[in-house]
Amino acid sequence: MTAPTPTPASTHRVVVVGSGFGGLFATKALDEPEVAVTMVARTSHHLFQPLLYQVATGILSEGVIAPTTRDVLASQDNVQVMLGDVTGIDLEARTVTAGTVGQETVYPYDSLIVAAGANQSWFGNDSFAEFAPGMKTIDDALELRGRIYGAFEMAEVAAAAGRHDAVRRLLTFVVVGAGPTGVEMAGQLAELSRRTLTKEFRHIEPGSARIILLDAADAVLSSFGPGLATRTKRDLEKVGVEVRLNTMVVDVDAGGLEVRTPDGSTERIEATTKVWAAGVQANPLTRTLAEQSGAELDRAGRIAVNPDLTLPGHPEVYAVGDMVALEDVPGVAQGAIQMGRHAADQVLRRLRGEETGQPFEYFDKGSMATISRFRAVMKRGRIELTGVPAWVAWLAVHLFYIIGFKSQVTTLMHWAVSFVGRDRSERTVTEQQVLARLAMEYLGEDFLRTSLRKEPVERRTLTRHPSDETSVDEEPGGQSS
Repeated sequence: MTAPTPTPASTHRVVVVGSGFGGLFATKALDEPEVAVTMVARTSHHLFQPLLYQVATGILSEGVIAPTTRDVLASQDNVQVMLGDVTGIDLEARTVTAGTVGQETVYPYDSLIVAAGANQSWFGNDSFAEFAPGMKTIDDALELRGRIYGAFEMAEVAAAAGRHDAVRRLLTFVVVGAGPTGVEMAGQLAELSRRTLTKEFRHIEPGSARIILLDAADAVLSSFGPGLATRTKRDLEKVGVEVRLNTMVVDVDAGGLEVRTPDGSTERIEATTKVWAAGVQANPLTRTLAEQSGAELDRAGRIAVNPDLTLPGHPEVYAVGDMVALEDVPGVAQGAIQMGRHAADQVLRRLRGEETGQPFEYFDKGSMATISRFRAVMKRGRIELTGVPAWVAWLAVHLFYIIGFKSQVTTLMHWAVSFVGRDRSERTVTEQQVLARLAMEYLGEDFLRTSLRKEPVERRTLTRHPSDETSVDEEPGGQSS
């Protein structure tokens, strides 16, 4: 039994919840010897979420856009990365509780940065997720890749057998949500069917696939303004996407979906493959923080914070990223990055005895979305770009923000193969990709607890300092294990 090694009293303990843009850039900004940082995240990777649709359509591999967090932070000696799904935060006790396959660990903190992000929202119809996966995780992207390429394979079999009704359903792809993710996904589905797969099948014509983009709003990319919205709709239609606006999804099942049309009538669309790219809701941790701090939540579950990103009555706790409700700060990577850096700067200012409480100021670097090869839109203030210039700018910006030189080079090579040529190098699909998520949901939590955990549930308090050579777990009563 090893005696606990206490954290030096002079070291300020910071717990960062989440490994997304907010959490990662906050952690990198806390690279100071007087700070001991513990990052706790439910995944072991940092996900470049804006490019998930390229994983789903076979352009990029998941490893390129999701490098291991440990690798990214390996050179930062004051950081330890811990895998765990945060299940509780006690603001009075200043502790974070996280679970890893049934085992709980408690992390004490002096400062806390919560960057837990947001989840997909089906607007109260969570049952839709079974048939229309979202676009928030690597699992989502791999499942969609299996569904998309699998639909073409099954259509080939159906066509060979003369089942033409099945072919039409299998070759109909519906994307729900006409924001940047939905627009980019619909555009790539059109390119995939009309460019990549054109000569690969003998019984079907992939170019005849029907790509439908639905939204209850009256414009695509509505936040970009009417001019770019009109241009985007026109470009989507040019590449073969059927854009249907003012159309609300009211039901989804395995064979298709029902929508309410602009005239109020209900219509059924037969489609095997559906992609949900509409709506987000904040991580449930916002409710935990709101109940303890008195902060308000908006309709999407995002938490209202003070101008400096702290919680009311808790100057040591910061909330950043998509889980925060701030005017004029969109839920994009740049917002999370800037908030994470601001929170880290406030922590370091306090440690140096400098004045804190400076309000967060968002610097808008613009918005952009790609439609298809050589087609994109970009808006920054009054500047608007379309076509090839916007597409090149989109490539450059996204390449710059991919973490790691190796991933940047690999991405550039994959883009050359896909955009200059016709091929897509990441087209391997398996039944597991399509069925694993649903199978785990059907089996439930008991399956995970009994199959993956071989020891009783334990609750541990982590007392290790990142620089210690040995690690010690303490039980709540103070006895070391």
